Parts: sequence; structure tokens; C-alpha cells
Amino acid sequence: MRVDIHHSCNTFESYRAARVKSLFNCEDGHRFDLTVDLPIDGNDWGIGLIVGPSGSGKTSIGKRLFGKAAFYRPVGWPGKAPIIDAILPDGAFDDVTAALSAVGLGSVPAWVRPYAVLSNGERFRADLARIVAEKPARVVVDEFTSVVDRQIARIGAFAFSKAWRRSGGQAVLLSCHYDIIEWLQPDWILDTATGKFSGRCLRRRPSIEVDVFETNWRYWPLFEPHHYLKAPKMIAAFNYVGFVGGQPVAHVAVSTRPGLVEARACRLVVMPEWQGAGVGMRFLNAVCAAWRRGQNRYGKPMLTLFHTSHPGLAAALRRDPKWTQISAILHGANKVKSARSSGKAGYGGHFRAVQGFRYVEGL
Repeated sequence: MRVDIHHSCNTFESYRAARVKSLFNCEDGHRFDLTVDLPIDGNDWGIGLIVGPSGSGKTSIGKRLFGKAAFYRPVGWPGKAPIIDAILPDGAFDDVTAALSAVGLGSVPAWVRPYAVLSNGERFRADLARIVAEKPARVVVDEFTSVVDRQIARIGAFAFSKAWRRSGGQAVLLSCHYDIIEWLQPDWILDTATGKFSGRCLRRRPSIEVDVFETNWRYWPLFEPHHYLKAPKMIAAFNYVGFVGGQPVAHVAVSTRPGLVEARACRLVVMPEWQGAGVGMRFLNAVCAAWRRGQNRYGKPMLTLFHTSHPGLAAALRRDPKWTQISAILHGANKVKSARSSGKAGYGGHFRAVQGFRYVEGL
């Protein structure tokens, strides 16, 4: 496919315009010409990346490829409705939550807020979730990752890549940033700075090394705002925090059932800027594997139970062969009975679909 782009505007002869032309020998500022060859005919690709500096023709190329109508624009978000209602309003609830989780917007409190009050990083992921949920056959995303910090940009690119490839559509992403290439792993790349076209990114995606430490509840205030439940701390729990490069990114607490027959994990939280990269499941599995080997204060091997009402996390646990589902209930425990037996505020009293899983690796 050959793309020829020719833009022009009026040539001005004002004093300042004439002086600029004289000082810098700039006589053709009113024209922009670009010709590129893109061997992308066919449907054997899912993600293409056009990268280069501003003003190098990325948007113009995107328009020639799929047309203006294919450009995603963040319009139509209702001002008085949460994003959980705004995305795919006539679609299935599970499809919306799956899309939000897939692109890394797994923080449930953000789901019940309008788009207008979200942070830039949350808006970026909400837009990606909308694209993934709607599954257009062809889409162009301009200024991809331009409005977010680079950590969210890289993890967001990684999460979108995984989610979009399941849709079967074709997406062309336009970006000024080269640091997303190895995370995005596009099928083809056009660098408008050099005019170079290359096939699938063959650079290995950077590894994410997570260091897991046992600690106490002192790190919980960092994670609690991102947890979907407001509940008392677990009784007699052991806390684990995962660090990447010295930064806390994941938290889980583990306690034991009476008689030390099994462990129970809860309060799993991954920081928003790391959601969508698979850090949470790797972290949880590492902690549960350690308990399975008896690496705990009791020196006793134990299987671990995990309960959640987060649909995205439940789906991830079902996909993981290390876990098996053991329960699914539509109501919580009796809060009054819990308070009497524990002497505390009590647990339960809610009405939500709680799904239970058991870590079974090694059985």
C-alpha cells in the first residue's frame, strides 16, 4: 500500500512571516509532502504502530489507512452516569467488567464514577476498555499514551495488546513515544522520523521482577483506597507485599482456618499503574505456593482458599490451572452472628456474588 500525503495552506507575506523566511531560508512552510510504502494489505495483523515526533504525518497516515470515521474520540461519555453504565450500555455486564479488567482498570471504585472525574490515567484506560468492549473491526487511536505518565503508558500498552488481540480486529495506534514498542509488541511499525517500516516487534518484552516480603498492616493504607470492599482487617493475618524496583505494587493478607487445616488469602490489591500486566496473579500464586511448601510461621504445608466478588479476578482464577473453583454464593454471612462469635464489628451482611477458589498446585 502506497500512501501519498500532500497538504498545503495559504502562504503569508506579512512582515514577520517574510522575516522568518529570510532568516531561516524557509520558503515552503505552507506545504507538507509525505510518501510512504506500507506492505500491510490483508488481514493477517491486529496491531500496527505509527510512531514519530509531532508534525511528522502520523495522523494523516492514519486517516488514509482507515478513514476519519475509524478514529476513536473520547466523546459521548455521559456526565451523570458512571463508566460502568456508559460502556456498552446495551451489552452484558460481564463483558464490560471484563473489558475494564483486561486493560488494567480493575479498581472498582473507579467503575462507579463518571468519566469526567477520573484521573488522566483512569480516563486513558476507560477509553481503551470502551474500544475493547465495542470491538470495532478497524480503529485508529491517536495520541496513544501521550497524556499519561510513562509507567501507566507502558503497562497500559501491554494490557491493551493482550485484550485487543482477542477481539480479532485491526487497530492502528499513533504515538510520539518509542518506550511502548517492546511492551505493545505490534505486528508492524512505521517510524515517521526515519521513514523506516519494520515487521513484528522482535524485541523481548521487559520482565517484571517482583520481590515478595512478609510484613504487617503498615503498608495497607497505601492499598486500601484501591480495594473494592471496606471491611475490618483480617484477624491474625500475615501480610505480604510485592515490590518492583523498591516500590510497593501488590498486597495480600493470609490467615488460617481453625485447626490449621487451610490458609485463607484476602485483601489482594494491585496498584492501578500496575494493573493489567499479570502482576497480581503471579504475586498471589507465589504467596500461595510458599504456604503450600510450608514456608510459613507454622512450618506446615497448607492449601490456600481465596474468595472474591470481583468478576475480573474470578475469571482470572478460573483460567489459571493452579486454582479450582469450589463455591459460588449470592449472599454474605450473618453479620450479627459473626459479631457475637468474634467480639468485633462482624463480617458479612452484604448481598453480592462471592466466588470461592482453592489453590491446588502440587496435589
